[in-house]
Amino acid sequence: MSHLLQVDDLGFGYGAEALFRGVAFSLSRGDRMALVAPNGAGKSTLLRLVAGELVADRGRVVRRNGATVGYFRQSHELDARAADTTVEQALTGPHDDHLALANRLGVTELDRTLASLSGGERSRVGLGAVLAREPDVLLLDEPTNHLDLDTIGWLEERLRAFGGALLVVSHDRRFLDRVTNHTAELGARTFRTYPVSYGRYVTMRAEDLARERASVQRQQALIDKTEDFIRKNIAGQKTKQAQSRRKMLDKLERQERPEDVWAEAEKLRVRFPECPRSGDIVLEGKGLGAVRGGRRLFGGLDLLVRRGDRIGIVGPNGAGKSTLLALLAGLARDDEGSVRTGTNLAAGYFDQHLGTLDPTRTAVEEIRSVRGDFNADVARQYLARFRITGDDALRVIGGFSGGERSRLALAKLLLEPRNLLFLDEPTNHLDIPACEILEQALATGYEGTLIVVSHDRQFLETVTNRVISVRAGRAEVLPGGFRDFARPRSAPPKPSRPAVPSRPPVRTPRGTAEPGRTSQLGPERLEGEGSERRREELERAIGVAEGEIAAMRAELAADPGGDWAGIAQKAERERAASRKLESMLLEWTSLAGAPR
Repeated sequence: MSHLLQVDDLGFGYGAEALFRGVAFSLSRGDRMALVAPNGAGKSTLLRLVAGELVADRGRVVRRNGATVGYFRQSHELDARAADTTVEQALTGPHDDHLALANRLGVTELDRTLASLSGGERSRVGLGAVLAREPDVLLLDEPTNHLDLDTIGWLEERLRAFGGALLVVSHDRRFLDRVTNHTAELGARTFRTYPVSYGRYVTMRAEDLARERASVQRQQALIDKTEDFIRKNIAGQKTKQAQSRRKMLDKLERQERPEDVWAEAEKLRVRFPECPRSGDIVLEGKGLGAVRGGRRLFGGLDLLVRRGDRIGIVGPNGAGKSTLLALLAGLARDDEGSVRTGTNLAAGYFDQHLGTLDPTRTAVEEIRSVRGDFNADVARQYLARFRITGDDALRVIGGFSGGERSRLALAKLLLEPRNLLFLDEPTNHLDIPACEILEQALATGYEGTLIVVSHDRQFLETVTNRVISVRAGRAEVLPGGFRDFARPRSAPPKPSRPAVPSRPPVRTPRGTAEPGRTSQLGPERLEGEGSERRREELERAIGVAEGEIAAMRAELAADPGGDWAGIAQKAERERAASRKLESMLLEWTSLAGAPR
């Protein structure tokens, strides 16, 4: 086979417990595919299946003979066998660039063992180890989670130049747009692929869903109308016509309502309660500085924060971003300088390590620890706004996923009015819809003052109007928001040009058709025997068309073998045939009631 990796009809789980089914795709050299879906949909499970760490319940994964696979896991738990491995050993590959890799990833002590590293350091070394081996196929699960902005930019360039095949899971929308040239959407019963990066995928899937929903509605209207005719005429003078229509309905392949994999994830409701108005001066910092382990992070910073400021703190890992945030929030009292607070402040703090949550409590208990006036039912209703529903609200927090914990921490933060928010990496464990909903809520629904540490560039662009850059032992207050800060540092990427027609190579749902297609012939133009002959012609033509379309859909359901242009052309032919079939069905329906 010409491709490096082929996935055929992959499924995991059975019956009501099935996580996904019918996953089919292939990767060839130069393919860089984003795998997108809400948290909990099975993205990491699918990567583990492709990597060979799990066995599928159905289907198969085939690698080209001799093709190597490198897999970076989202979890940075340490294998006991690797505890004594040094950074230098972990980063060894076919080329002697381990020192450069370590410097880029912010781990410069090559003789340290993996067991001595922090979780974030271990994760970065793990990413470097996978890159250093230069496999034919790269599987990356949230590779940017522990990277700073500089390192994300470096990783983007490295992956864009990568000569093999890439399958990547990430909630960083800007990263996906800069790196990938295909997008795959994982659902419980559908798997859609688009030969474009994430931004264009969003537009295309919206168009497809609208078209597919309209097609389902039109088919249902046709079925309802036909069934009504049958009920009224099955025992009357038009018995033959009613029987003919019943036969047509029996032949008709019923369309399923299209699966919208993001629908539940988009139900997150982040609403900031109306907050009291603070004074015009919110914070005034003088001579702010911090030293850790004998190394100066920053010093001599003077900062005036006014009501309504939206400040983003950016810089490399270890530069002191979180330290500065904690200092401004009054949580780092042993550092240098002073912070004077304004009047009528009600501050809230979001800890990136989620240390404000008690892992021994249930979600309901955690909410009631702040709002004792909430009974259990009210607490559960409130948690449902943050996609913590049903029995999950009664689970112990220690068993929550990172995304569930983040949403719970947000829910807790929003229980009381806050006119000053300190947010430390608030999007780290959120899926894409949650990131977008939070940033829009902050941008349009929050009237207070915001100071945020984040490496999510799109989030920073949306919510900030000032930037503090922390790097190389100093902190600098810069004018403008993140967009102004980022512009001189790197030019925006050129818009990607798909190498295939503009329509995506999706497996089109059965019986799709475009709106607005109507019959060109009505019963007023055909009478008597002419109408009966036309009905018979249509029945024969409909039978042939249905067979042809079934064959087309079988081709579309098969693996494309890397021929995205060919599959796009086949999808367009299937759509044209489906439009023609629906036009014939509409004409047949209108003729079925014509005079004989």
